[in-house]
Amino acid sequence: MATIYFAFPGNESLTQLILAEEPTGIIGSFELRNFPDGETYVRILSDVKGKELVIVCSLNQPNNKLIQLYLFSKTAKSLGASKIKLICPYLAYMRQDKVFKAGEGITSHYIAEILSSYLDELITIDPHLHRIKNLNDVYTLKTEVVHAAGLIADWIKNSIPNALLIGPDSESEQWVSKVAAKAGAAYTILEKVRSGDKNVKVSIPHVEKYKDRTPVLVDDIISTGRTMIETLNHLKDLNMKAPICVVIHPVFSEDAYTLLKAAGASRIVSCNTISHESNVIDISSLLVK
Repeated sequence: MATIYFAFPGNESLTQLILAEEPTGIIGSFELRNFPDGETYVRILSDVKGKELVIVCSLNQPNNKLIQLYLFSKTAKSLGASKIKLICPYLAYMRQDKVFKAGEGITSHYIAEILSSYLDELITIDPHLHRIKNLNDVYTLKTEVVHAAGLIADWIKNSIPNALLIGPDSESEQWVSKVAAKAGAAYTILEKVRSGDKNVKVSIPHVEKYKDRTPVLVDDIISTGRTMIETLNHLKDLNMKAPICVVIHPVFSEDAYTLLKAAGASRIVSCNTISHESNVIDISSLLVK
C-alpha cells in the first residue's frame, strides 16, 4: 500500500527529493489557506482512509504551522487515516527547556505534549538539545533523530582544502570535533561571553597557529547570527583568510543573512532543512533512510 506524502508550504522541493528515493510514495492533494479573519482552512482531497500519511513540514516560524498541522492531522484521522508521521527537519520550541526566570514555563515540554497527542511518529534532524538529552524524554510518540554531521563533513572535505573548523561555544565541541574528524580537518572552539541576545564578544584561542587555513564557522542553527558576525569581525581583525559559514538549520531571523554577508563571509552554506537560497547540502537521503 502506497504511503501518501503531504508537502506543507515551503517543503515542496524537499518532498520531491525524498520521493525521488522512495518509489512507493505518492504526493497527496490538499487545500490549506486562511480565512479573511486569520483562521485556518484545511481540506484533504486525497483518499486517506486506511492509509499511512507522511507530512513534510519544517517548523521554522512555527506558530501558524502548529495550528495547520493540528487541524490537518485531526481531519486526516477523522477521514480514517491509519497512521500519521511527521518529517520535521527543523524542530522548533527546543530552547525553553527549563525555567530561567520566575514566571516562565517549560514550553519545549508543552509543544511536545501537543505534537504527541495527535501524531504517531516524528522524524527530525539534529534538534537543538541542551538539558533534554533525548527527545523521548519529552515526546511520548515514536521519535527518530538523524544527524547531518557526515554530510557536512563530506562537503567540507570535498570543497575546502586545508580547513579550520570553528565551533561557536563549548557546547558545540562534541559535534564540531566529530565533523572535523570525518572531514580530516583541524578545529577550535570560540571563547564567548554573551551579555544579551545581540551582544556577544568572542575570541579564538591560539589563532596564530591557523593563519594558513581557511576558517569554516560551523553551527547547528543560525538565528540572529550575532555570534558568527562577531567572529567574522574578529577574523577580519586577525587577517585570516575569508571565512565560510556552514549551518544545518538556516533560520536567519530578520536581516541575519544580509548582515552575515556584509560581515565578510565569503560563502554561506546550509542544509535544506529549511528552504533558503543558501541551501547546498541535501539531507533528503538521511530522511529516506
